[in-house]
Amino acid sequence: MSDTGTNDARHGPLCLDAVSIRLGERTLVRLSAAIEPGSVTTVMGPSGSGKSTLLALIAGSLDPAFTARGRVTLAGRDLLALAPSMRRVGILFQDALLFPHLSVAGNLAIALARETARTGAARRAVIEAALGEVGLSGFGPRDPATLSGGQAARVALQRTLLAAPHALLLDEPFSRLDASLREEVRQLTFDKARARG
Repeated sequence: MSDTGTNDARHGPLCLDAVSIRLGERTLVRLSAAIEPGSVTTVMGPSGSGKSTLLALIAGSLDPAFTARGRVTLAGRDLLALAPSMRRVGILFQDALLFPHLSVAGNLAIALARETARTGAARRAVIEAALGEVGLSGFGPRDPATLSGGQAARVALQRTLLAAPHALLLDEPFSRLDASLREEVRQLTFDKARARG
């Protein structure tokens, strides 16, 4: 299961217009949808059916082995014509994918735009506030390898949200968490995403 949801009400819907993705002669995805700001849409299918590939197309990281057709727009902007860094699309994966050579704070800092926090002190304040929002105050200097799965998931979530995406894509980011933690982190993710927009 993969979730796609826009999280900024000032922006229009994420629209998939006659999107199809092929690998060789095999069609993996054929989909049209309009996902309104603040809503959640789930794409379901068996393993290998193209769910993650669809998210890669939207985010701008589709492997060249695949062929895609159709149109993907976000608030009327043609995403397929934009570089991934210009799409304003955030994605959370099954693994937190924290950079091991950076501290927890360093992992969050890479998501901050210079205009968000111009000085080092301002950046540190934004990072500490983000950690505090998810119950990780004081974790900035920590090595990501020392985090539990739930802690790493919360850091990955905050890193994604600090980049201020206009759409948030979820590629099963809760599937590797313990059952007791899965619903808590899932709810936190949706609450935080909606609160940001």
